[in-house]
Amino acid sequence: MILFPAIDLKDGVCVRLVRGEMSEATVFNLDPAEQAETFVRQGFQHLHVVDLNGAIAGQPVNSPAVESILAAVSIPVQLGGGIRNMQSIEHWLEKGVDRVVLGTAALRQPDLVRDACKAFPGQVAVAIDAREGYVAVEGWATTSRVKALDLALKFEDSGVAAVIYTDINRDGAMGGLNLESIVDLAFALTTPVIASGGLSSLADLRQLLAEEDKGIDGVICGRALYDGRINPKAALSLLKAAGTGPQAP
Repeated sequence: MILFPAIDLKDGVCVRLVRGEMSEATVFNLDPAEQAETFVRQGFQHLHVVDLNGAIAGQPVNSPAVESILAAVSIPVQLGGGIRNMQSIEHWLEKGVDRVVLGTAALRQPDLVRDACKAFPGQVAVAIDAREGYVAVEGWATTSRVKALDLALKFEDSGVAAVIYTDINRDGAMGGLNLESIVDLAFALTTPVIASGGLSSLADLRQLLAEEDKGIDGVICGRALYDGRINPKAALSLLKAAGTGPQAP
């Protein structure tokens, strides 16, 4: 299982939100590249980066910050937020992003996801962000009437590298993972699942590891790493002891 530290970008700096509310952003680092380097020094071998402004605007906004991260580190970076056309996908993959993450596009433009998977095998993930089980898009500002599982199932034969599942009500709230929903989704899919939203302790990580065989390939962690609730060395040691340490996606 891969533990992805998260770098969420708002107005060029690293922040964490609570349940996706842009008005509740806490700034943790003014220098995204320095934060990325810190994660590398701590032993992480992958990064999860999100352009929060881009997710709302529908196009990349924090490009300079993303490019500074790519220039600073050599580990694989997966990037989401405002990537909604083939041009943006190609642009970021050419810039060195290892995997692009399509969220709103998965709901609004499913053919784009399929075409991108064919053009760039193994380099496209789908983000499914759920509020009360229903998919939310456009920076979580709009909640659809499409259920998370129904959307995920649409891409089962498309070559999607992973489904990143976020429970919005848990994200940044430090209340623990919605383990039941994560496991249910992973069990129903053949596509690997990456969990997101609520990881707040080593106990949460142990619980997730116990369900890894259901098809859970990774977990994203943000606030708990920034505020010290999860010690990076201890978390990575736990994964190593479980025989699921850092690995290539």
